[in-house]
Amino acid sequence: QVQLVESGGGLVQAGGSLRLSCAASGTSLSVNAMAWYRQAPGKQRELVASISSGGITDYADSVKGRFTISRDNAKNTVYLEMNSLKPEDTAVYYCNKLVYRLSWGQGTQVTVSS
Repeated sequence: QVQLVESGGGLVQAGGSLRLSCAASGTSLSVNAMAWYRQAPGKQRELVASISSGGITDYADSVKGRFTISRDNAKNTVYLEMNSLKPEDTAVYYCNKLVYRLSWGQGTQVTVSS
């Protein structure tokens, strides 16, 4: 059974940092472009950052310079380092393939207080 499990979220003050992790089971992430998405209350899910199988990264303008996506293929895990967090970053964060997405995991809640 393919499963994506996100972790690392929490409550942090504005300006703080968090590191999210996404561990996969039942499938290998190494050959896939992976991405982090987020969904704030009342809003659609949006793409935050992506990383190709070769390590090329891309970011939404809203997080560029503050967030860093990375991957450890040996651990079958994708990470999202988030710095200089803002209240508008508050959302549930999910990871998934960039294309041909798998079933969504439960996500991890990130709350940034002002």
